[in-house]
Amino acid sequence: MIVLARHGETDFNREGRVQGRTDVPLNEAGRRQARMLAGEVAASAERWRAIYTSHLARALETAEVLAAELGLEPVVDERFAETDRGRWEGRTWESLAAEEPDAYAAWQAAGDGFRFPGGESLGEQMDRVVAALSEIEHGGGPLPAVVVCHGGSIRVALCHARERGLEAFHKWDVPNGALIRL
Repeated sequence: MIVLARHGETDFNREGRVQGRTDVPLNEAGRRQARMLAGEVAASAERWRAIYTSHLARALETAEVLAAELGLEPVVDERFAETDRGRWEGRTWESLAAEEPDAYAAWQAAGDGFRFPGGESLGEQMDRVVAALSEIEHGGGPLPAVVVCHGGSIRVALCHARERGLEAFHKWDVPNGALIRL
């Protein structure tokens, strides 16, 4: 079994900014969320054998809190990183909706063909996230495992696992500090 955990809150989350690959650390609320998540994971009936994480600071810090609670060492895998959101990184979602309404509408529709301007497509992100998960699950990785990653990474994994296609990307609410079973 693999469960996915979203990193704790960052200032970019709080401000409604696009993070993508911008390496933003957790804020104090995010650190509290990471501790709460670690308690939830530790209190479960599972005997966790591995923690995997994105290399981005917000996920890595969250994973380190979980790892300390469980007595494990996090395994970094860059394939779990958030989508490269290109020219949108650092901007607010609100400003994007106002200044680039057609591109923002395409983002809201998501789908296989959506690509962030100057960045990665959701299909490319899905391919790398699914490959990493498959390697853990079918390649002999230690299970059960927790994967600490990002909202977009979790959504593409859910789209794939639930066979709903990337058009369903925005159907799932994945708050900071959430634990999602695939």
